[in-house]
Amino acid sequence: MRHLHALLKQRHSLGQLEPKGGKLAFVTVPRENLRGLLTELRDVHGFTHLVLLTAVDWMEDGLFQLTYMLNNRGRDMTLGIRVMLDRQEAQGDSIHDLWPTAATYQRELKEMFGIDFPGSPRIDEEFILEGWTDLPPYRRDFDSLAYSQQTYAERPGRVTHDPREYMKSKLYPDGV
Repeated sequence: MRHLHALLKQRHSLGQLEPKGGKLAFVTVPRENLRGLLTELRDVHGFTHLVLLTAVDWMEDGLFQLTYMLNNRGRDMTLGIRVMLDRQEAQGDSIHDLWPTAATYQRELKEMFGIDFPGSPRIDEEFILEGWTDLPPYRRDFDSLAYSQQTYAERPGRVTHDPREYMKSKLYPDGV
């Protein structure tokens, strides 16, 4: 994987290679270098399978991290490509033309995080959350407790436990 990283670094602004054991590694790339890198990995280096596209909300830093997991089946190698996006203007580049399955991931990320992928098929159609009008629920500033309290009626007799204290009582019933 190091050899591939050194080769790609000559043409793309790659961050440090982060090996994660076995044949898995991650690298961060600026958004403007993403499409060229993904195309080269697919067409030249055998990373023909898009395993997944996901996001992480780094709310404190004002960023979203997109991670594109690519697999080279012939070499049994997986490479995670990370791209950081401004959280306030969350917009990624659609790659549905490189991997048609990306359109599904992109629709999910639009609905659950509010990250737009202009030009992606059916990007503005409801996907999972039919009729949803609130803040996207996977954003870390979405208050799931407040939403639950406003949306669902309280059930009589239901007991809620503080998770920390509840687990202590289960693990240490004698208080030790």
